Amino acid sequence: MTLRQIEVVRAIMITGTIAGAAALLNVSAPGISRLMKYTERVLKLRLFERRQGRYVPMPEAEDIFVQINGIYKKVDDLNYTMSRIERGADVELKLGSVPSISHVMVPRAIEQLRQIHPDLRLDINILKIEEAIDYILLGKGELVAMSYRLDHPALDFLPLAAGKLVCIVPVGHPLAGLATVSAHDMARYPLIGIEPTDPYGQIMSQLFEREQVSFDLIIKARFGTTVCALVKAGLGVAIIDEFTIAHGSMPGIVAVTISDDTPFQTFVAVRKDRALSRYAENFIRLLRAEMTIVASGTAAQRSSRIT
Repeated sequence: MTLRQIEVVRAIMITGTIAGAAALLNVSAPGISRLMKYTERVLKLRLFERRQGRYVPMPEAEDIFVQINGIYKKVDDLNYTMSRIERGADVELKLGSVPSISHVMVPRAIEQLRQIHPDLRLDINILKIEEAIDYILLGKGELVAMSYRLDHPALDFLPLAAGKLVCIVPVGHPLAGLATVSAHDMARYPLIGIEPTDPYGQIMSQLFEREQVSFDLIIKARFGTTVCALVKAGLGVAIIDEFTIAHGSMPGIVAVTISDDTPFQTFVAVRKDRALSRYAENFIRLLRAEMTIVASGTAAQRSSRIT
């Protein structure tokens, strides 16, 4: 018997009529009748007897009906299992992220991920760049969102989004009303920043070097959220990545476009020798989309200011 024949026989068993089986399967009654007669002819066995307008299972076909119900029970079990997988039941996705991406971008991607997989559990770790390799290679998590890529034979780096650095100042600061600021503009004020050896710190240092402007970091801080808090307190101005302050996540500060280019590329680090789970793949897709929206919005804002 084919799966279609099994489906038709069961529909007649459930409804007791050809018309009912046709309605259940959303097909024509004549088609059901023809297939039923063909099935009985092939099997050389009467499956049903018609009594008072209803189809009653024949006793000698009882074993067939038991097997058919068993098949559908297995199908129901399979569908239940697939539904649990889709919902993320009994699954925990472990992931890491550097602080600049974890502050705004990761939570927004997680919000959407939970809509797709509502039962999925998550274990999110905020990592320094130097901690990312051990986190993945020791199996502590599937992926790490990174602010730049490393050279490592066991890791792959999947592109996320390209971003830019921006200048942040307190509300009411003289630079807050400018369309763009240069290294010369920023150097007139106390500068708060990230260590120049950090990837973003290197881009900041190169900006001042290109314009031949000396700078002095009066306060150095490792994490962008700390830098933003120091700027909000009026202790100086700073250069920071656009993802940390996206979607107005840092009230009390104003982001001003830097006139010189300060591009950087973000990545997701994963192991080369392991396939990603569907939950990790969906997270990466959603995170990439969120970051691309922010980067595209900044680019459009910059273009409109220039024109």
